[in-house]
Formats: sequence, structure tokens, C-alpha cells
Amino acid sequence: MKSIDTLLDRFCYKHPRFGIPNLMTVIVAGTVLVYLLDMFSGGISFSSLLYFSPYRVIHHLEIWRLVTFLFVPSSGGVFLLIELYFYWFVGSALEREWGTAKFSLFYLAGVIFNLLYGFLAYAMGAVGIVVSMRYINLSLFFAFATLYPNLQVLLFFLIPIKVKWLAWFDAAVFAWSVLSSLLSLNVAGALLPIVALLNYFLFFGSDLLAAANHTRQRVQYRTSRQTVNFKRAARQAQQQRGYLHKCAVCGKTDTDYPDMEFRYCSKCNGYYCYCKDHINNHVHIQ
Repeated sequence: MKSIDTLLDRFCYKHPRFGIPNLMTVIVAGTVLVYLLDMFSGGISFSSLLYFSPYRVIHHLEIWRLVTFLFVPSSGGVFLLIELYFYWFVGSALEREWGTAKFSLFYLAGVIFNLLYGFLAYAMGAVGIVVSMRYINLSLFFAFATLYPNLQVLLFFLIPIKVKWLAWFDAAVFAWSVLSSLLSLNVAGALLPIVALLNYFLFFGSDLLAAANHTRQRVQYRTSRQTVNFKRAARQAQQQRGYLHKCAVCGKTDTDYPDMEFRYCSKCNGYYCYCKDHINNHVHIQ
């Protein structure tokens, strides 16, 4: 996975002009335009000419649907405005963080994975599969939450909440959609969310593996025999002596001074503890 990250970064470095600057502004403006055309089209849905349809693309050569589905609104009214503003904010932040080339490549990868699965599902007979902006936008949000987990946003412009908690909620909804599709024996529907988020796993795979490995190492350390025995010995020593650390110079203990920092000197010949006032100001014991 690390080699993939290196290849992606190298491509973006060599092709800094790749992509479309302010891509999310273009997407949001196009979506608003389509929504307005739907409203004033006299009862004829303009979106029906733009959504992704493998059948229309293959049999009627309506190639524009490979791109125009990006501008089809997923909702309407106030909810659409909130959704567009949020994803414009997320996408613009990612573009500032990564640069236009890498952000455009991330977005393009999401589009390609969605389209490929749409054609594959159609070829396998799953004509009801709907490829839309939903999972592409979700991949943007997961990328944003990975980079800025502790950023606080206002949910519905009212409720302050950290981005990571929103991401965990979306991940739970995502997992439930996969599980419910599997329970109803809808394999194509279960694979769609996973395939649609491959761009996120492609760009953050090494980070996710590193985080999982770090968590595994922390669990192993906390549950190892050496750590367990050390903590047990420390508790026993504190119960017997009434303290755990005691300065070898002034006699201060961590019980009398709980906020005091204690350290052990590596230059002293033995296991001698000192408070922060004497760790660098004592005669080394030989």
C-alpha cells in the first residue's frame, strides 16, 4: 500500500496541472443548475436525461451520462443546500490540503470505480443498481475525517460535533447497508458501497494499516506478561511503602506531591529516582 501512495504522490508531483481547479465549486454549481432546470422544466425531469444508465450508454450511445450523473441532485430544497454546502466545504479543504492534482485524482478514481461497477452489475443482470453521487461524496467525507478528525463542525448549523463522530456514524450506516443487502441476498447491492469507496482505501490504505498495526501493538503491550507483572509489582510497592516514586535527594514522594514529575537517572549506578528539581541537579551515585 505504501508503494501505491508513493506512485500517486509521484504522479501528482510530476503533473501539477492535472485536474480541475476548484472542482467542488464546479460540481456544486452544476448541481444547482440541474436542480433549477428540474424545477422550471414544466413537469419534465431534466435529471432523467443526465443520470447514469448503463443501458442508455451502451444501446443508445448516450455517452454524456458518464459525466453528467455527477450533477444530478440527490435531494431537494433546504436539504440539498445543506448537503451541497457541506461537501463543497469538505472538498475545498481537501483540495487545499492535497493540491488540485491529488484531489482531482482522488475524485476521478471514485467516479471511475463507481462507473465500472455500474457496468459490471448491469452485465451480471443487476439492472436495479443505482450509481449516484452518494458514495463519491461519502468517500470525500471519510478522507476529510481522516485528515481532520478533531475538527468541530455545526450539525444542521446548530449542534457542535467533532468530525470523527460523524464519520463513525456514517461508517455504521455504511456497514448496516452492506449487512442488510447481504441478509436480503442482494450481493450486488452489498458490493456497491465497498467498490464505491475503493478510492478512499486506495489513498488511505497505508494509513489505515499503520493505525491498525499501532493499535495491535498497543494491545499486545498492555496485555503482555511483562507489562502485567510490572503493574502488579508497582501496585504492591505502593501499598507496602505508601508511595511509588521517591526522590533520592530531597525525599519527596509521588504521594505527597501527586503533580510532581519523577524520573530515573541513567548515569547513576543503580535504580535511583529523582524529582524534577534534582534530576539534572544531583551527584551521580557510582
